[in-house]
Amino acid sequence: MRLKARVGAWLCAAAALVATAGVASAADKVILLLNWYNYGEHAPFYLGIDKGHFAKEGIDLEIQEGRGSGVTVQATAAGSATFGYADFGTMVKAAVKGAPIKAVGVMLQKSPMAAEGFADKNIRTPKDVIGKTVVSTPGDSFSQLWPALLKVNGIDEKQVKVISGDAATKRNAVISGQADFLLGNVNDQKPLIEEATGKPVHAMLFADFGVNTVNGAFITRPDLLASNPDLVKRFLRAAQKSVEEAKQNPEAAVDAMLKVNPKAGKRETLLASWTVTVPLLHTALTQNKPALWTDPKDVSGTLDILSKYSGVEVDPAQVDKFYTNDFLPK
Repeated sequence: MRLKARVGAWLCAAAALVATAGVASAADKVILLLNWYNYGEHAPFYLGIDKGHFAKEGIDLEIQEGRGSGVTVQATAAGSATFGYADFGTMVKAAVKGAPIKAVGVMLQKSPMAAEGFADKNIRTPKDVIGKTVVSTPGDSFSQLWPALLKVNGIDEKQVKVISGDAATKRNAVISGQADFLLGNVNDQKPLIEEATGKPVHAMLFADFGVNTVNGAFITRPDLLASNPDLVKRFLRAAQKSVEEAKQNPEAAVDAMLKVNPKAGKRETLLASWTVTVPLLHTALTQNKPALWTDPKDVSGTLDILSKYSGVEVDPAQVDKFYTNDFLPK
């Protein structure tokens, strides 16, 4: 009887170990909601899946396309997504209004916002927009910071004619000649217009003329930071590795995206999009830092611009309220 009891105990113990091992090896399901439809900026995330960086961290990552940073911020704050990838300024505006949301890493530390037109329009500096026609979307992040760019560079808003349109309308207005330039992201609109026309497009970055706001950020709910900090650290470790690898191998990153979503776009256009994204990954303050690590001074500068020009009541000194580097690899 004693032998049977011992055998029974061993079997129970073995079964418990197997059950425990199964739980330990089960990957955490994580949803990453993007800021927009797939384009080159998102290629590193797919590379991370393809190379197994997220899987090695015990994460089963599902990437969902977005419909704008505002929607992504709201959905992430509501818990519909584990992490969001969205414009930092848009997140701040929501957080100021009470949304439970915080950034834990910034991929685009130099703003992709730009005035974009065909190269022969010769828009190289803010002074070159005087007397020209711009097409923008009322209320979006570009149109909100456009007055700041003009003011910082001593230009009266009345010196530029403004017409309105959504993303597709803006491209068509520039292509048809109805507008001299549009306001958009250098890694989104520029490659698409060049693909459609075969003509070179010049992008005048806001960041090069006094208006830089940190942009593409990984965001999540503060309660996740408190309840499962290990998951946040593992996710960011894999994301950081993915971005660094995409810098070194752009083609592999784009191919990884197309493997998952063949309709994401033309390979050469996506490659051009990621190529112009790479210079935006760091500022002068983070040049020697790994991807995603963001200098508090850059965040404070962003808050200062938002408070001065976007009607956001925020104290530029309250960086910790909206951003932390604490979950990134040391």
